Amino acid sequence: MTLKPSAGPGAALEWTKSSYSSNDSPDCVEVATTPGTVHVRDSKNVAGPRLTVPPGVWADFIASVVR
Repeated sequence: MTLKPSAGPGAALEWTKSSYSSNDSPDCVEVATTPGTVHVRDSKNVAGPRLTVPPGVWADFIASVVR
């Protein structure tokens, strides 16, 4: 998997989208990290709502998905 930077609203954050996400897929999310927060948004609705979680919670989520 590789990550691709994305632009758009919220561009002050460096958003990344997995290379497994395609431009036609409705199931794409982008993630941006800051020292204390992981930001998650729908890549098809970049101006829409965002989920923010602490890095430890995000790491736990990713670990559970990988299993």
